Amino acid sequence: MITSSLPHKYEVCGSDSLFCPVQIILLESLSFLPPQSRRVCGRLCLHSRILFSRAGGWISRPRHCSQQGVGYAPHFMELTLEAYRNIVRSVGNRADISTLCRVCQGFRNVAEKALYNTLFLQDDEGTELLCRTLAGSPRLAFLVDALTISIESEDEDDTSSEKSDMEDTTPLQLPESFWPSIALALESTTQLRYLNIHLPSDGNFSNSLSWVLKNTTFKLRKFHCDLAWDSDLVLFLKRQTLLEDLYIQDYVEGHDPPVDDSHSQTIPPTLDTQDMPRLSMLECTFSEAAIALVPGRPITHLKTCFSRDEPNSKREEMSQLLSRIARSTQPLKSIDIGDSLYSEAFSIELLTAIVNTKAMKKICYLGTLALPVHGRERLQFYGLLMRLPIIQCVEFEVSQWEPPPSSHAALRALASELRLYVPSINKVIFVNDFDRSVVTAFQGICRVDVEISTDLLWREK
Repeated sequence: MITSSLPHKYEVCGSDSLFCPVQIILLESLSFLPPQSRRVCGRLCLHSRILFSRAGGWISRPRHCSQQGVGYAPHFMELTLEAYRNIVRSVGNRADISTLCRVCQGFRNVAEKALYNTLFLQDDEGTELLCRTLAGSPRLAFLVDALTISIESEDEDDTSSEKSDMEDTTPLQLPESFWPSIALALESTTQLRYLNIHLPSDGNFSNSLSWVLKNTTFKLRKFHCDLAWDSDLVLFLKRQTLLEDLYIQDYVEGHDPPVDDSHSQTIPPTLDTQDMPRLSMLECTFSEAAIALVPGRPITHLKTCFSRDEPNSKREEMSQLLSRIARSTQPLKSIDIGDSLYSEAFSIELLTAIVNTKAMKKICYLGTLALPVHGRERLQFYGLLMRLPIIQCVEFEVSQWEPPPSSHAALRALASELRLYVPSINKVIFVNDFDRSVVTAFQGICRVDVEISTDLLWREK
């Protein structure tokens, strides 16, 4: 930071031509900022009457300066924390925020928090470099609150539409030091609260990487996990006493417990009901995971999928799932059960079982059900929905309709028909193959809303 004494033409402060002690911070120290950012920073500081820009300089004036005080000597005046935060917030470019760290200690403290609070790691080289930085600097690692590690397969990175069979089966190659560096970084980020690990879903990538969590001490609030279900992952989840939101891609029922050679003890293969005592939101790709994790926990939001296709087996799976949901310590508010093949008959069976389950009486979100085509069955369907007193959002599969309702007028008509019987519903999601359309109702008017993210509706509290 460069300071100078007061130039003569800026000595007058006030209408009575009296002097006050000031400090000038020349714009050379912030010359890296784009002109727009410099103007914004000047305005942000002006509102606090501490800093204002004039003729190429930034002048800092203490709040207690009065028109009766006279002085010529430079006077150092730190900006308020709020002013530093407003300036950093106005600089959207991470490179510019990084440069702010070199202006002064006040900027450095705030800018580093902005830089390291939320990290997204995607490219291999940059990820390793940042992980080494975090592992070597506990002070910076302490600032990390949210971390996303996203590994994309070569197929996902390639934007070309034509690829050879050889390219399609090429395993993703990462440096040998890649995952050890991530493990060291995770070990250093002691204040981490949000962790997302996204891995390729193709068969060419091994997701048996839970060992990177072995020496971590942080307590997560939200965890998105594409890792294989193994002993290291189970032990990690046992330590997460503050976890509220969990996504798991893998689950192995009846996993044989391996032996930990370092302790010569059998590692527990499953979670006890006292583990993750705050878990309220669970998303899992296998109903077996929901069956195992819901009982004894305050689960209010659940998204899962049926694992079986044969009708009788699926009915047994449905019965088992609903009986476990009834053992949640909190009433369920949102449930979304996916299926590989939706049928009207099974959807009516599922809806009947749901409305007859006492733990489901406070359901606000319900999905995904095949909406019957014929009027009589659809009226029966609506009658069952009427037994859910506070239902607000439903998700319907309409791919089997001929032709499927796709126009805005058709979607609005179906939503309006539903609301004649269940007026508490204000959102209806229609699924046609993989396309989703949302109809919202406000003051009795239904309209197709193209801005709503359908992936997040089931998470609303």
